[in-house]
Amino acid sequence: MNQYNKLEDEIVYLNQLVDEKEAANMLCYSVRALQNWRHRGGGPKFVKPSSRSVRYRIRDLHEWIESRTVSNTSQIIHELKSK
Repeated sequence: MNQYNKLEDEIVYLNQLVDEKEAANMLCYSVRALQNWRHRGGGPKFVKPSSRSVRYRIRDLHEWIESRTVSNTSQIIHELKSK
């Protein structure tokens, strides 16, 4: 497999949609936590393919994780004070 195929496979993987149970499992949170975040804000972006269906792009889950990655606890405190 060449580099182009690997990159293409990664793009396809990152754009896949997963249901809330799979998303919660990937994030190590409960489905209820995802539901609360959708209602109140603060969670990862989500897709509404229909009125009763919710999906998450794997890319958005990874971006949400990265946006909350810190190297020390003072970063968290600083961010909360600035809000």
